[in-house]
Amino acid sequence: MYLSSLSQRAKRRLIAASIATVVAISPAVLYAQEFRLGLSSPPTSMDPHFYNLFANLNVSDHIFEPLVTMDPDSKIIPALAESWTLVNETTWEFKLRKGIKFHDGSELTTADVAWSMERPATIVGSPGKFDVYTKSIAEKKIIDAHTIRFITKEPYPLLLPDLTSIYIVSKKATEGISSDDFSSGKGMVGTSRYKFVRFQRDDRVELERNDAYWGKRAEWNKVTLRFIPNGATRIAALLAGDVQAIENVPTPDLARIRSDSNIGMYSKISHRMIFLYPDASREKSPFVTTKDGKPLDKNPLQDVRVRQAISMSINRDAIKDRVMEGLSEPTNNLVPPNLFGHNPELKVPKYDPEGAKKLLAEAGYADGFGITIHTPNNRYVNDEKITQTIAQMLSRIGIAAKVEGMPMSVYSSRGAKREYSLGLLGWGAQTGEASSPLRALVACDDPARGFGGFNWLKYCNPKLNETLGKAVNTVDDQQRLKLLQDAAAIAINEYGIIPIHQQVTTWAARKGFAYTPRTDERTHAYGFRPQ
Repeated sequence: MYLSSLSQRAKRRLIAASIATVVAISPAVLYAQEFRLGLSSPPTSMDPHFYNLFANLNVSDHIFEPLVTMDPDSKIIPALAESWTLVNETTWEFKLRKGIKFHDGSELTTADVAWSMERPATIVGSPGKFDVYTKSIAEKKIIDAHTIRFITKEPYPLLLPDLTSIYIVSKKATEGISSDDFSSGKGMVGTSRYKFVRFQRDDRVELERNDAYWGKRAEWNKVTLRFIPNGATRIAALLAGDVQAIENVPTPDLARIRSDSNIGMYSKISHRMIFLYPDASREKSPFVTTKDGKPLDKNPLQDVRVRQAISMSINRDAIKDRVMEGLSEPTNNLVPPNLFGHNPELKVPKYDPEGAKKLLAEAGYADGFGITIHTPNNRYVNDEKITQTIAQMLSRIGIAAKVEGMPMSVYSSRGAKREYSLGLLGWGAQTGEASSPLRALVACDDPARGFGGFNWLKYCNPKLNETLGKAVNTVDDQQRLKLLQDAAAIAINEYGIIPIHQQVTTWAARKGFAYTPRTDERTHAYGFRPQ
């Protein structure tokens, strides 16, 4: 009745005002029920203790939590533990927040914490185990339901950063089940902001909000994590509104996204180092050949001069400008300058192809040789494109390089079996300091200490292990800093690995959504908020 009595002009004004109101509140109202996020790499397992792979961690963060965690700048902050105390040099006491419930309604206690510290060592078949972060704990003492003590074998200042990587699971829900069971929902009982609903391998994970969460309530009732490895497809999904946000904006689309008023872009230099790892340990290497493809009796990568020549042949600035569109920072370090253990004496190698040729000649390879470089093609920003560029640069010094790219799930399982001669990989310093890449990537195999878990081609210098061993047991920060810097210098100066750059991470979101970028590159649906 009211509308019919208005003039046509008044009707138009009323309708226009109503539409404007809906548009103004659309991000909060239209999307509060569901948030769809496009991720660039699918997880290989739902078990939060199975494989220390970044894509797995991204998903686990939504469902499970550690005792302590890291803020967007990689500073350690409380999570399930509200406080901690270093009782003496080898005893740490943690107090849990009271009243925290698992997703099944059961209460979190220190029995679940103790179980979560024991479980990673029992996992079978993992290409990258989490027990590297629990090996320092010699004894666990449950004081009461909310107080637990960890006693380390010797002074161990890295326990706090290590514990940021260990998710707390329900003992009742996970005891006696296999890692494969998690994909169907068994064991997917955490304490974090979202509850597990469904996993469709290589496609999506569906989640629903945990309304009983102990902390700040999540914005979205329902979250769908879509796995879209192809950059162009990921951008298309964002522009079409199929997802509200994505990670890892493809570099060819940067200018377009930056100029689009309907899209917001966010970026931050990360602690992820992109590097090459050469086979310096074997007399014969599977993908090193003569230039015409015949096997070589001797592996040239065993000669440090050859490894140095490879490093000198890489124009890191050109990769930054032409491949990465500015989204990288050339490096010769294991961590960026803002992280503990950075060694300022390790300068970025000068691009010097003529000097590289001389080194090859001195090593007896004046005519070069052939090699295949293996790389993931869906994990890091421009991973395969970077590798193709490096292959072209190697060809200029006489090394005939081919590139074989594959999805990260395939790449990592083959890498763990030592199937490569030269590969590209990335590593984020999860603990916030240089001890993380040192222990994982370049330390000699020492499973008892958690050393060498991702040292796929078995580079080994006993002096490095000795120096690193002292570092991880030194409480004094200045002494530990010097030891970490010395250990890094050994690996870098021997070209045990060949750093390329620190990666700059990007995110993009549709208008009305904002994100706080993170140094650790994690992409959390609960990190996006209506703007």
